[in-house]
This record gives sequence, C-alpha cells and structure tokens, in this order.
Amino acid sequence: MSRSEKIIAAGPKESLLGRFLRCRRGPWEGLATILIVLGVVMLMQPFAMPLFSYSFIVILVGTVMFIVVSHFPD
Repeated sequence: MSRSEKIIAAGPKESLLGRFLRCRRGPWEGLATILIVLGVVMLMQPFAMPLFSYSFIVILVGTVMFIVVSHFPD
C-alpha cells in the first residue's frame, strides 16, 4: 500500500474539538467530581499551606468542568 493510499484509507483527521465533544459524560463527570473532592480535602487539611492556597482554584476548576461536561451527550 502506497503512502497516498494509507492517507486516504485513514480518512480525514478529526479536530481536537471534535474528539473532545465525542467523549461521553460519565468519565468526565467523575473526573470533575474527584477534583471537587480533592479541593475540599485540600481546604480542610491543617498541614500544608500551599495545598490550602490552591484548594479554591482546584474546587473552581472542578466545578466549571462539571458544568461544562454536564452538557455532553449521555
């Protein structure tokens, strides 16, 4: 099989946005939930100030991620 035949057989490349939107809701919601829980644990731990400092950012990223992926198809 020549190089051009391989390119034709592979089909058009899917864009990053297309691959991202093709993903289903379940795994992404799970990751977002884990981020939110991790942020709350970071917020409540009494040992490391840097963890406490970044906890709000982690909770915010998890919350925004959950809102976005909740619009993905089931």
